[in-house]
Formats: sequence, C-alpha cells, structure tokens
Amino acid sequence: MRGMTGSIVLGAGFLLQPLTGPLAAGLPTKVGQCAETRVAKLESRLVGAPDSGSAISYVNGGYQVSYDMIPGIQGSRRGDPVRLCLISIPSGCPPGDTRGRKYRATNLRTGQSWEAPDAEHMCGGA
Repeated sequence: MRGMTGSIVLGAGFLLQPLTGPLAAGLPTKVGQCAETRVAKLESRLVGAPDSGSAISYVNGGYQVSYDMIPGIQGSRRGDPVRLCLISIPSGCPPGDTRGRKYRATNLRTGQSWEAPDAEHMCGGA
C-alpha cells in the first residue's frame, strides 16, 4: 500500500519491508533485482481446466505459470501487493526470445512465497 509506514511482522517472525514507491514498477531486468507490484489476475495454466496448474499476472506486466498447483498463487487475491524478484535468466536463447526467466514472488499480504518461470517453455522451445 502506498504511504504505508512501519514494517509488517508475521506470526512466524518474518519481517517484511514496507511497500514504498510505485506498485507498478517495471519488471526486474537483472538477477537479484526486485520490483513491487500487485496481482492483476489469477488463472489456471489452461483456460477452462482449473487443475491444470497455476498462473498469475501482475500489474507491471509480469507473469508466472506452472504445471503444478502452487499454494502461494492459489492463496493470492487480485490486488494483493507482491515483491517479484528475478532469480534466473536462461542463456543461449535465440535473439528476441526472452521466455524462461524465473521469478521468486512473495505475497506481502499472506507472506507466502513461490518460484515459477514466466512461460511454460524455455527460450528456443515449443
């Protein structure tokens, strides 16, 4: 939330930094960078197939998808504040194919974290 002061302390003793700055910052571009954003949309990996895996979109254009049902995604709600960190970028990709970036997301409302890529297939794949 904008203008929020102080930190959020969760029951398990985790300390989350307060949200500061715009919540629609662009996507992180370097491994280790993070951006604060919000959940734009929750969906299943395949339209009309709720058990086909998890998918989540963010207001900053970020997206994560998994063949697995990810509890942290399933427990999220539209509008939840999220810290999205880039944890890996595939190498040897064809020019212009940026698929396969992996992000770690932390829902700042629930405290749950998960890791998932931005596409079902790595760069150069199907």
